[in-house]
Amino acid sequence: MTYCVAMSVDDGLVFLSDTRTNAGVDHISTARKMSVFEQPGERMLVLLGAGNLSLTQAVLHELTEPTDAAAATLWNAPTMADAARVIGRAVRLVHQREAEALNEFGVDFNCSFILGGQIAGNRPRLFMIYAAGNFIEASAVNPYFQIGEAKYGKPIIDRVLTPSTPLDEAAKCALVSMDSTLRSNLSVGLPLDLLVYQKDSLRVTRFVSIDHDNTYFEMIHRTWGERLRQVFGEIPDPDWQDSPNVPVLQRERALVLHRGPVGADGIEHELNAMPAQTLAQSSEKGKSQRR
Repeated sequence: MTYCVAMSVDDGLVFLSDTRTNAGVDHISTARKMSVFEQPGERMLVLLGAGNLSLTQAVLHELTEPTDAAAATLWNAPTMADAARVIGRAVRLVHQREAEALNEFGVDFNCSFILGGQIAGNRPRLFMIYAAGNFIEASAVNPYFQIGEAKYGKPIIDRVLTPSTPLDEAAKCALVSMDSTLRSNLSVGLPLDLLVYQKDSLRVTRFVSIDHDNTYFEMIHRTWGERLRQVFGEIPDPDWQDSPNVPVLQRERALVLHRGPVGADGIEHELNAMPAQTLAQSSEKGKSQRR
């Protein structure tokens, strides 16, 4: 599996991807999920891919070595939306060529992409392209996209990221999101590729490949875990209060676990309807009285 995330903020774009691939627990390898199409001063595009590696690579081959030489490419698309259409068309071409054979072997056509960047004369934009070749665009309401193992790293982004988030803070948020995913899912792994694009620069402004020796990411991993435990410890424990309004299921609708206990006389007795906490306290009091 994989995890890729891209963010669109006022100052630019952030892209982060892992490199782990696997075909079972005993066949783990690495492959880059990030591709950069750069013509400095004219355009800078980043493509992230997730899903079946053979399919994402087939789409990438179609983009770099198109079967139709006359078709539009990422190098001449006039807008980012046109570039997203180029990728959508490549996905559909690969589907037409491969889907039937894959289906015979019980393999789903599974691939998705995130495209972001800027073309001269246009603003930076971010898109997500689905396996059918259709796509959606990021907005101020939803300024990020995730593909792959998205659920583990989503909460921190939802809590932190807004369009006005500074670019470096967005990069930090992406790294924390990735660390949360690495912590919970073994199918995602180092090295990571991080690219931060400064608006209107029309070239790659910051890029780093992050491995186990990267001191900043190691600091994020350690500090995030420590601070989470610290904040968790500072939150007060639940303050249990007696409540007379605990709902009691009707006998005829209750599960067998809610049935009254059967006494030594073989007769089923009604449960005490007091709240659970009070019941526990009464039980302890009864024990002390019996002693």
